Amino acid sequence: MAVYRVCVTTGPYLRAGTLDNISVTLVGTCGESPKQLLDRLGRDFAPGSVQKYKVHCSAELGEVLLLRLHKERYAFFPKDSWYCSCICVTAPDGTRSHFPCYQWIEGYCTLELRPGAAKTICQDSLPLLLDHRKRELQGRQECYRWKVYAPGFPGMIDVSSFEEMETDKKFALTKMVPRADPGDSSGNRYLPGFPMKIDFPSLMHLEPNIRYSATKTASLLFNAIPASLGMKLRGLLDRKGSWKKLDDIRNIFWCHKTVISEYVMEHWCEDPFFGYQYLNGVNPVMLHCLSSLPSKLPITNDMVAPLLGPDTCLQMELEVGERGNIFLADYWILAEAPVHCLNDRPQYVAAPLCLLWLNPQGALVPLAIQLSQTPGPDSPIFLPTDSYWDWLLAKTWVRNSEFLVHENNTHFLCTHLLCEAFAMATLRQLPLCHPIYKLLLPHTRYTLQVNTIARATLLNPEGLVDKVTSVGRQGLLYLMSTALAHFTYTDFCLPDSVRARGVLAIPNYHYRDDGLRIWAAIESFVSEIVGYYYPSEASVQQDSELQAWVGEIFAWAFLGRESSGFPRQLCTPGELVKFLTAIIFNCSAQHAAVNSGQHDFGAWMPNTPSSMRQPPPQTKGTTTLKSYLDTLPEVNVTCNNLLLFWLVSQEPKDQRPLGTYPDEHFTEEAPRRSIAAFQNRLAQISREIRERNQGLELPYTYLDPPLIENSVSI
Repeated sequence: MAVYRVCVTTGPYLRAGTLDNISVTLVGTCGESPKQLLDRLGRDFAPGSVQKYKVHCSAELGEVLLLRLHKERYAFFPKDSWYCSCICVTAPDGTRSHFPCYQWIEGYCTLELRPGAAKTICQDSLPLLLDHRKRELQGRQECYRWKVYAPGFPGMIDVSSFEEMETDKKFALTKMVPRADPGDSSGNRYLPGFPMKIDFPSLMHLEPNIRYSATKTASLLFNAIPASLGMKLRGLLDRKGSWKKLDDIRNIFWCHKTVISEYVMEHWCEDPFFGYQYLNGVNPVMLHCLSSLPSKLPITNDMVAPLLGPDTCLQMELEVGERGNIFLADYWILAEAPVHCLNDRPQYVAAPLCLLWLNPQGALVPLAIQLSQTPGPDSPIFLPTDSYWDWLLAKTWVRNSEFLVHENNTHFLCTHLLCEAFAMATLRQLPLCHPIYKLLLPHTRYTLQVNTIARATLLNPEGLVDKVTSVGRQGLLYLMSTALAHFTYTDFCLPDSVRARGVLAIPNYHYRDDGLRIWAAIESFVSEIVGYYYPSEASVQQDSELQAWVGEIFAWAFLGRESSGFPRQLCTPGELVKFLTAIIFNCSAQHAAVNSGQHDFGAWMPNTPSSMRQPPPQTKGTTTLKSYLDTLPEVNVTCNNLLLFWLVSQEPKDQRPLGTYPDEHFTEEAPRRSIAAFQNRLAQISREIRERNQGLELPYTYLDPPLIENSVSI
């Protein structure tokens, strides 16, 4: 008689325990155990519990290859969910095998787990294990299916492929929302006082391991409802018409001020702060260094001489140093964007060209703004020497363009949607035992859930995009598909991007500096993991699961476009390291950089207007305070948009900062040492950032590692 000791750990989360019967079967190289019910006196699988059991076998099983976990009905209790963290099996000779699980198990089923040591398909030779990999991926591919949201978009998850939630979970969810909109028979609902209609039926189909935890859901609602109710009670969400004076905008979020939002309100109209936002605002990827002016921007030296001063000229500034001191932000993508109506009034869009100068004091300041892509008498070039209101209006048009490009492309497309495609390919093509699955899984957490919520609240017809932006949903579809058609691997990789844009030498570019340090830390970590599991080029090339994974990303994220430069196959460990580094960086640090500051920089609406109600000016000298206010978004549009900024900038509870891996999917010592080294390096980066920030008038915190979420989860 051989006795195996089994230790089962239940997750510490709300409702993680189960009353169902749990049994195990151990499968080894020399046979398998009888199915053994795990049962002790009292409740066995309470949240956070660690329970020990014995499995008796007639003979030793050899090396334990699989653990079958059976979840079955107990008496007359209704079926429930169980979060199994991990199981440890100790053989009669004292050998211990860890079986990571870290997932919700719903209903009555049998789940097969492998020991925690990561294996590529090339390292498996036993038919039993090869068949297990195949069956696991077939099941995942049936569960996680691709769907096309719109032409030219990255692939998305098809939520209809999931079974509906249990009835009690439906009831729990609908209790959060007391009633449906009286005019809506589809089941769509509003949160109390909240302007976003939520397509709850589409959220009811999500598989439990990609849904928000109860903690995160409650935190999200806690952040949303008080702010929305406050606006509702003051009548702001329903008030149409122009703002009477700029100071009235200060009162929208009187109780939700931050140090940065206060700074923005005080300095938003100053040229140095306008330039600063290109470096350290929420869209710090727009600038390109120029060595010559494009023909579509016919600026002369005489136009900008008063700002440049007597000791230099425009041509000299274009040629200074290796790349020059003149930079361009070009919003060409907006030239053909559809426009939309808000409050039954047409809105307007510009496609500006903004020229900036890095002055001798190291400040980046705007030199000239043209509000269209076509020069001519009806498209004047606005200058800092123009009247106060003319110049402020021109800058505000640029800030509106910034909003549209940032929200649609830099933020939602390049982090949310692409990271969803990475998550989908990882779930569909890599089994649980694959080292790249173990590496990437923490960086996919909640991404499918948050994007499903976004499609049900923001992108849906009559959703928030249609309520607050000058381009509406149709413009969003146009901008994202156009941007993806021009997106390249160089754009995706931060070191390549800053080099290609010629912005390596700009001082006080904290996004670049912090981002490159974090990139290097991720790259070092990934290099160690890849080096451990892929010692040669052949080990990369012969991993059929890895090649299927990168091929699916190429096909569904980048639509098979060769000109994008994204890999469709991986041939060397170096190529794999770069691709994985870029994915992890964009799922974590890049999303933090372009998401977390939205309330800080957008709470003062004139700094980031979501729409413009008058066409771009075709002549100078006509702008007044009244015409300026009549161009800005109406009161209700402003408030709806600021509510969204507030919500997405407040990371809900249940956070996992970059480098935090509480689920121990890697069980070998080498990757665990690499994780510890990665965490130490991130801690050092954090100390350096906080020390630097102490000397800054406006601290840059968005890439401080403890404030970076591991994944796109809000």
